[in-house]
Amino acid sequence: MTPLREKVAIVTGSSAGIGRAIAERLAHEGAAVAVHYGKSRDKAKAVVAGIEAKGGKAKAFQADMARPQEVRRLIEDAIVAFGRLDILVNNAAIFIYKPLVQTTEQEFDEIFAVNVKGPYVAMQEAAKVIVEGGRIVNISSDGTHMGAPGMTAYLGTKGALEQFTKGLAHELAPKGVTVNTVSPGLTDTDMLAPGYRETGAQLSPLRRLGTPADIADVVAFVVSEEARWLTGQTIHAGGGVVM
Repeated sequence: MTPLREKVAIVTGSSAGIGRAIAERLAHEGAAVAVHYGKSRDKAKAVVAGIEAKGGKAKAFQADMARPQEVRRLIEDAIVAFGRLDILVNNAAIFIYKPLVQTTEQEFDEIFAVNVKGPYVAMQEAAKVIVEGGRIVNISSDGTHMGAPGMTAYLGTKGALEQFTKGLAHELAPKGVTVNTVSPGLTDTDMLAPGYRETGAQLSPLRRLGTPADIADVVAFVVSEEARWLTGQTIHAGGGVVM
């Protein structure tokens, strides 16, 4: 079955990690996928090649998420390439692991530009063109519900996404477009904060870290027809960890 057949998805930050898993899963479901990357061109091309090798449809697109004009171009170019937009997954993000008092103004501006302004502009542009019944998914972090030392700036950016979700869900409801947040817990990627790789598995009743595929499966459900009654929600995908 290919429930997303003839649908088009943009997945930001999909050259590696959770974003790559989401792009591959949506392609498996039949969607044509715009694989976005900032700097990792070769990795993005490899994702596209892997999708195409399995009979899927994908194309790589570069954009600096800190630059609004490039984010707008990303949305426009994907629509030119595939003809429409059904799904936007805001996954691209950078991570700073540093106490608040040591975080520089430049670092603050950079992380908010990429993690907050970029997704905001992407949603602005998507809202203008997304088809009726479309889906927008913001990828946050379960850490926003607990807090953690060294992650104040990062979790601030993710908290902003969760609030964007709540507001935009109301604004796009007349068009039948749902807007939700998926918040991964401790997931085995390069962005996992130091120390959590060893101890994180013990925090889950399932006694393991999450995988990118675990999160991709949740996103695939959220963008499906079966999830049509979910909007404005934050879905916790953390393997039972109480955050």
